[in-house]
Amino acid sequence: MLLVLGVGAALLLRQAWRDRGPRRPWLIVGGWLLIAAGVVASGWLLGADRGPFAAFALIPFAALVLIAIGVQVRDPNKRAPREIALEPSERPSKAWRGWLRAALAGPIGGIAAMGVGLAWTVWVPGEPQTRMVIGGLLVPVLWGGAMAWTLADNKILRATAVLVGVTVVTFAASAIKGFA
Repeated sequence: MLLVLGVGAALLLRQAWRDRGPRRPWLIVGGWLLIAAGVVASGWLLGADRGPFAAFALIPFAALVLIAIGVQVRDPNKRAPREIALEPSERPSKAWRGWLRAALAGPIGGIAAMGVGLAWTVWVPGEPQTRMVIGGLLVPVLWGGAMAWTLADNKILRATAVLVGVTVVTFAASAIKGFA
């Protein structure tokens, strides 16, 4: 049952990826509803401990099998003509934009990531040691994501607003509650 739901969800999500029409939101919702139904049904049929574990293992496996079926093996000697890589931004580069991108990707993204890690540690229920470890492990992952997003995004003001906003909200939320 989980494999069938996984294949069905993968088919719907793949069709949503390919189809840019008005059906796309419904395909996305349908795919994720099939995944949720598989997790809930497996929890009901196999128990609260084994069911979700089996669902989280078998549904992605079914999607991976569906992807593997569509793999095309290409001749390595036959290469497509290479195109010149596109620039990240069409406008001419300015020195201040480079400095701002570096500042956003580096220290500002790191501070925002630390704020999220601290907010996780303060607000999530559970043992304090577990919260601190998970909050600490979140920081480098989120920092890397902030770097990649900041450097790939053409809108510097959007990145600035999001990173500064995340920093202010997470540190304020952490200061309001405190670590107890």
